[in-house]
Amino acid sequence: MRVHVVSDVHGNSRDLAAAGEGADALVCLGDLVLFLDYADHSRGIFPDLFGAENAGTLVELRTARRFEEARALGRRLWGELDAAGTSRESVIEGAVRRQYAELFAAFPTPTYATYGNVDIPRLWPEYARPGTTVLDGQRVEIGGRVFGFVGGGLTSPMRTPYEISDEEYAAKIEAVGEVDVLCTHIPPDVPELCYDTVARRFERGSAALLHAIRTTRPRYSLFGHVHQPLARRVRIEGTECVNVGHFNATGTPYVLQW
Repeated sequence: MRVHVVSDVHGNSRDLAAAGEGADALVCLGDLVLFLDYADHSRGIFPDLFGAENAGTLVELRTARRFEEARALGRRLWGELDAAGTSRESVIEGAVRRQYAELFAAFPTPTYATYGNVDIPRLWPEYARPGTTVLDGQRVEIGGRVFGFVGGGLTSPMRTPYEISDEEYAAKIEAVGEVDVLCTHIPPDVPELCYDTVARRFERGSAALLHAIRTTRPRYSLFGHVHQPLARRVRIEGTECVNVGHFNATGTPYVLQW
């Protein structure tokens, strides 16, 4: 059995269309939407609206953890758009819908997917075609192994679209229970898995996920979210914890075989 796993697609529909080649199934751990590319400030919804220069300034402020200044910049730019008679919500949703139409069309059959923190879950049912199974706090058998899926991220200063409380996230982890492969968007709360060496900050990892790994001991814990982690894999209590990679940048899926 061969399963390919991707995460943090962020608009890379070209490579996504080929990600399932040679695999029995594709697993996607979310973040399909590209709002702002930290490496290329000309790509994404934000620079499409406000230009690469403003996008670069926003990245600089966020990287320096000057979140209040970043939010002030965002409020000013969105305020100018509102003043021109354009609704922020409608503009973002329209851009996200265009990206989703292209990305969901690129998924092979079968695909098993969960949400990332920048995704908008309420839109997914409109784009998930037959052959794409969306799971969040649920489990499924793939090739004789049980896979559990928990999507989204935890609340953070970034205020991305699909962030939930620690309690809600822990409840979904508990609902999944014992599995062979635990698939999440965010990593367990382990410093070397949570630190992004380029953004120079810790992303939020889940303590509930770490507890589940230690107590239920799945064969694998697979996740993304941190684009350039200090460590891509760590072994915890017999579980191989693997950041499957920033697919937007690499275009290469992680391969799981048994």
